[in-house]
Amino acid sequence: MAKILVIEDEENLRYSIKRTLARDGHSVADADRLVPALALVQSHEPDVVITDLNLAGGDQGLDLVKRLRAEGNTAAVIVITAYGTVETAVDAVKQGADEFLQKPLSMEELRVVVGRTIENRKVRNRLSLYERIEKSTRVHEQMLGESPAWRKTVELAQRLAQLPVTGGGEPTTILLQGETGVGKGMLARFIHDSSAEAAEPFVHVNCSALPANLIEGELFGHEKGAFTDARETRQGLFELADGGTIFLDEIGDMPVELQSKLLIVVEQGTLRRLGGAKERRVNVRILAATNRDLIECVERGAFRRDLYYRLSGLTIPIPPLRDRGGDALLIAESLLAGAGRKFGRAGLRFSEAAKKAIESHAWPGNVRELANVIQRAALLAEKTCIEPCDLALGVPERVEGAPARAGVAAPEGAAPHAHAARDGRRLAATGVEDLTFDFARGSFSAEAVEERLIREALRHERGNVSRAAKLLGMNRSSLRYRIERYRLDQFIQELAST
Repeated sequence: MAKILVIEDEENLRYSIKRTLARDGHSVADADRLVPALALVQSHEPDVVITDLNLAGGDQGLDLVKRLRAEGNTAAVIVITAYGTVETAVDAVKQGADEFLQKPLSMEELRVVVGRTIENRKVRNRLSLYERIEKSTRVHEQMLGESPAWRKTVELAQRLAQLPVTGGGEPTTILLQGETGVGKGMLARFIHDSSAEAAEPFVHVNCSALPANLIEGELFGHEKGAFTDARETRQGLFELADGGTIFLDEIGDMPVELQSKLLIVVEQGTLRRLGGAKERRVNVRILAATNRDLIECVERGAFRRDLYYRLSGLTIPIPPLRDRGGDALLIAESLLAGAGRKFGRAGLRFSEAAKKAIESHAWPGNVRELANVIQRAALLAEKTCIEPCDLALGVPERVEGAPARAGVAAPEGAAPHAHAARDGRRLAATGVEDLTFDFARGSFSAEAVEERLIREALRHERGNVSRAAKLLGMNRSSLRYRIERYRLDQFIQELAST
């Protein structure tokens, strides 16, 4: 049975409703005005509220409905009125009412509606519980890690997630900083899911992936006729994220000329569509992420100083995987279990040697690299016990077109070299024959070798990425990926300035 609150200024009707529902075993409290009704909401904590739409003294039942929903009260609401129209019913439902009944009231119909409302509320609460459990599980899996450095990051993210979307009219802004692959997008989603706005939109924007000529319209929207192809008015991503979170990934790549417009949103919480004159307010949490050194970007004029200070007030540094102790193995085992379920390979596990390989690897690509390695191993390993050879760690990736040599694996899809003579000519052509590795004196880092090779190619071509890529026998996008991976942008800038 349920706890019910009846709000009705017509005394005889209020008494009839109370008596009918009490006979069905419900606990019923009643009031004739909003003020005493609000007090009963606090003391009685009703499961169902039945309220007249128009009460004596000008009180409106919908005012109570709006207040309940604004405070997050989940009590089911049944609105009754003598002046029912389709428009009135629609308005009541929009404000948060569950049912709408017209006078004169049939007690039998009321009993049926109350019973249905109670059952619907139970179903809704069960679904909400399942959703919370599922979200909690998903967040727990995403944020796996026990190292002090990682727990400190998670605890800071949880605290900042409790900040309101806006404070004093200004959007709350949080800057996530860390190397490529550390999980900035995952942490952004965790902050949103941990906030009071978890049910509101979460909009992920990769600033480096949007063409420079389109990014303004994408972020801020545009009016019809703002440019040649603007055949209709369109909301931007900031407006679509209203009430929730917008995640500006790789914000260091945002064009400088657009940063001034972003600064207005950050400072005032308002924007203006491309081609429009009207200022529009947006209530949105702004999360920004970068793997760049924004201070360095500010010093060379690639990032606005005032925007940097606005964004960096609340900063979450994300530690690289190599600084997280045993977290790499913990994450790897969770990923392997998930991959086993995904690919129908039950019983996948790591050998002790594979565990040691995972723990000792530097993981320059961080969690993203780890995820790719585990997925590949789960797919390609011949046995259920994953060995170091299945992980293929510590083996330098051969650049496209370079010769295969002992101990160096050819990349997937690369054509094998059939003749040693041809390999020798290629070696001689690139000077690679001068490279020697004396493993008797210790181990070598494959990543360090690759980075050195790329540095030398860039140095030879004075920072020209396209020519360096050609020199290395790879396409430009592959080289750009490695430049980002080894954080060589500043090195290129220095070469270009000499």
